[in-house]
Amino acid sequence: MRPPRKGPPPVARPFRTAASAGHTVYVVHPGALAAQVYEGLADALPDGTGLTVLDLGAVPEYADAALTGGRAATTVADLAALLLAALERSREENGVTAEGSWSLAGWSFGGVLALAMTGLMSAGRLPGRLVLLDSIAPVEEYKQPDDALRPDLLLSWFAMYLGAKRGRPVPLDMDRLAGCGTDEGLTAVLDAATATGALLPDTPLPGLRKLYDTYVDGLLRNNRLTAPHRPGPAPLPLLLVQAERSLVPADPTLGWRPLAPHGLTTYRCPGDHYTMLARPDSLSVIAPLLQAS
Repeated sequence: MRPPRKGPPPVARPFRTAASAGHTVYVVHPGALAAQVYEGLADALPDGTGLTVLDLGAVPEYADAALTGGRAATTVADLAALLLAALERSREENGVTAEGSWSLAGWSFGGVLALAMTGLMSAGRLPGRLVLLDSIAPVEEYKQPDDALRPDLLLSWFAMYLGAKRGRPVPLDMDRLAGCGTDEGLTAVLDAATATGALLPDTPLPGLRKLYDTYVDGLLRNNRLTAPHRPGPAPLPLLLVQAERSLVPADPTLGWRPLAPHGLTTYRCPGDHYTMLARPDSLSVIAPLLQAS
């Protein structure tokens, strides 16, 4: 007898259920790292607080684009509607009452989608807090054509991602990357990664190139989804947490101020764009901001 076929993974993934009428945190996760990275955040939240991850890795038209050239057959508006439906279905399935307070957060591109989700909600159904985790605002200042993403910039971001994925830092000599093409720059990444033990010494460069290409296609997908998107203003105050090694370290607002008519409060946390999701010292900054207002 054949085992039953598994259906697609759920978009809403509860990591911890809230106590009766307790507070629940929903986080929009755009992939890159596995959703299990939020296990540390679940542990950092107070007893009785729930955590559900809205995982875009379970949305084929989004996730598959990172494997097929970076062009997604969807839009920000469509993804926001899908995520909101998954959130509401999760609340019903888990018996979350109307009295239970909740917060919405989005990491990286997930922050763009979290804001778009609030635009689909009535005033009485808005979250108590909207928290952006090192998310770059979808404003014209940060909408760049694909060819504006230089190899040295992409390689530096890839090294941060690789370090978080492997649990070992991959510090790069940025002078060595200056003027490098992709292949030469990946050799520098491979040297740095093997020096710290993030990769084994016999790691083949073509294998690293394949991982890099998938990573870049994921960035291009998000860049292309953001380009035509015209966000509305946030219907509630915004809280922004920027990592010390952010993708855009020079701007402490990451472009969000024009979209925050009800106010923008900024915070800094240790780590980089990727490790901020797992470091205890980063979570000690993030977790309190996700509590009921």
